[in-house]
Order: sequence, then C-alpha cells, then structure tokens
Amino acid sequence: MMFQLEVCCFNYESCLIAERAGADRLELCADPADGGTTPAFGTIKQVKEKTSIQVYQIIRPRGGDFFYSDDEFSMMKSDVLLCRELGCEGVVIGLLNRDGSIDKERSKRLIQLAYPMGVTFHRAFDRALHPFEALEDIIETGCERILTSGQLPTAMEGIEMLNELVRQANDRIIIMPGSGIRASNIEAIAKQTGATEFHSSARISLHSSMEFVNNNMNESLTSFIADEKEIVSMKKALTAYLSSITVTD
Repeated sequence: MMFQLEVCCFNYESCLIAERAGADRLELCADPADGGTTPAFGTIKQVKEKTSIQVYQIIRPRGGDFFYSDDEFSMMKSDVLLCRELGCEGVVIGLLNRDGSIDKERSKRLIQLAYPMGVTFHRAFDRALHPFEALEDIIETGCERILTSGQLPTAMEGIEMLNELVRQANDRIIIMPGSGIRASNIEAIAKQTGATEFHSSARISLHSSMEFVNNNMNESLTSFIADEKEIVSMKKALTAYLSSITVTD
C-alpha cells in the first residue's frame, strides 16, 4: 500500500512549492474564492514546462453550481483537449443534472475526449442528492477517483460517510478525502476511512509586496500560496503511519 498526497494549487509559485515539498500530484486551479476554476492557458503551459510531477487540471468554466449550459459544456470540451495537447496527466471534472443526479452522459463525453489522461470527479459529488447512487454512476462513467469531503464541509466532519464510500467503492474507484486536511488530522482520516489518497490546498495568506498601496481602494491585495512546511508535515505523517502499519503487519 502506498499513500498519495495531492495538493491543490491556485498559482504557479504554489506548484513549485508543492513539488519541492514532496507532493505526489498537483490539482491546478484558479479563483480560490469560487472554489476553483480553469486557469489561463499560459499558467497551465508554464506549470507543465517547469514541474515534473503529475498535473491534474480542473475543468470548470465558472464558480457557482455544477449544472452547465450547452455553451459552457462546449468550453469544457475545448479545455479538456487543450490540457491533453499540453501533456497534462489528468483533468478534474464535475457535472450534475438539475435534480442533483450525476450528469453521466456529458461526463462520459469529457472522459472520452480526455483519454489517455486520467479523470477525477471533484466535489460536485458533495452536492449530489443520493451519494451512494452517485458513486455507482461515477464508476460507470469511467472516472478513476472521486474527491469528496463526505457531503459535509470538511473531511473530518464527513468521516463516517467517507468510510462508507471507501467500503462501497471496494477498489473499483479511488475515494480521495479532501477539505480541511492538515498534518494534524491526516493520519486520523487515513485510519478511520481506509483511504490511500488525500487532497489538501495547504494554503496560507500572502500579503502584497507592493511598496505603494492606495488605501482609498476598497480591495484586498492578499493572495494565497502553498505552505511548504505543512505539505512536508503531511507527507511525514503519512510516511510514519505507513511504517506503523507495515511493522504491525
């Protein structure tokens, strides 16, 4: 058994930090305030050129809900093809119908376009009406993993459902807990869920380095960046837990 840590990065600098800290995979996003949207072409290209670990690119044209218009879906298809051309290892998608069920048909079309890239179904899953039915539907589409907090705001809060999802998945798909995961709780989540992959933004606030700031402008210049020490600590916690399991076995 091996544990993997995916780090959600909202800018190029965070990708470099995450790789240096030992992350196993990057989820590349823009717009943290919207929960992550598709970054610009230049960002994706630069990250692929300057990093050597797996890059999974979120395919999400806007914030808000996960029911998309035909025009939005067309944009998503174009973005999937672009990521494939740029050499991304995978994409991250999430599409729902109005009634809260998984949009299986559109999901399948994106997965077909993405091949041979891998595909993760993101936390749109946590908005699905029937999570265990949704799990089976996502397996049917061909996704390789589901990112979820167990339909509660954080993975620790949703830990019981996460455990149930891992058991129902039964190695047919990877259940990857995410949201609020830190070095302080990652071992407990691993123990109580049986999950082997984990997702964290591990982000901290970064204040502007501008010397001049116009205080008349009612806008924050604070951004987010990956916390290298936190990522290192999470990896150490997983390594220590894996060693303890191996010794016990």
